[in-house]
Amino acid sequence: MNYLIINDPAAVTVALFLLGLIFGSFLNVCIYRIPIGRSVVSPGSACPNCGTPIRAYDNIPVFGWILLRGKCRNCKARISPRYVAVELLTAFLFVACYWRASNLLETVKLCVFAFLVLGLIFIDAEHHLLPNRLTLPGLWIGLLFSLIIPVNGIDMNLFWTMKHPLPPQLAWFINSLLGAAIGALLIYAAGEVYLRLRGVEGMGFGDVKFMGMIGAFLGIKLALFTILGASILGTLFGSAIVLFVWQKRVRRRRRASANPQNIYSRSWQSAQLMLRAYELPFGVFLGSVALAAVFFGETLIHWYLKLY
Repeated sequence: MNYLIINDPAAVTVALFLLGLIFGSFLNVCIYRIPIGRSVVSPGSACPNCGTPIRAYDNIPVFGWILLRGKCRNCKARISPRYVAVELLTAFLFVACYWRASNLLETVKLCVFAFLVLGLIFIDAEHHLLPNRLTLPGLWIGLLFSLIIPVNGIDMNLFWTMKHPLPPQLAWFINSLLGAAIGALLIYAAGEVYLRLRGVEGMGFGDVKFMGMIGAFLGIKLALFTILGASILGTLFGSAIVLFVWQKRVRRRRRASANPQNIYSRSWQSAQLMLRAYELPFGVFLGSVALAAVFFGETLIHWYLKLY
């Protein structure tokens, strides 16, 4: 009976979706509590506004929020829709990981990766923080998974001079280790260059450790893909912010001044200064591209290489 369930894709999909909702609910606890240094185990869930413990039937993923209409049953304070979004995203990612993976072990690895990355994306977006409580365990977990699950990257036998090829597990581990080390080093180097050129910290050590975790799970090839994609995405986002602020300040200065001279250049300088002071949550872009790399990275890399 259990054998039939495991080999029934529809049943596994439903089971993983429900499991994703449960883990998404726990992930919401992590997103809220880890940045403020609280335990994710105890005490139980409570309203952030009034502190009233949340009843079990109100704590059902997604449905509890809908039944309460997004408000605390006790104080009627608004409950962020972010809770539902995290639960649904986790559930859909778990299902996507199952359909992407080639076996059960790889499904577990990808689900763990999706859980960690999704939590770090939301924490960085809200708190501009990538906590060690997620990145460092994730780094070691990624390295351990590489001992039993293939990690795509460089063919290590190209650099192996011995008569017999490297054991596959060792080649996977080296790719994972290189992905972590080179990915973290590149982010660290980029942050140092930005600091020396602009005099402002571009990336913190949280980004470095996050990239190390991503590289450990994905290997060197997809780690480089993640850095490139996140850099492009971050640049586009930063440019969009500058243009938005520039247009907004041009309109405001037009209304406030009868003399329109130099409005455009002054507004542009003001917008650039704003972006310089703004702390861009780069972990959001690293995490988003890393998740995309799991599903589309290899395909996009092969497509790009065929152009040459």
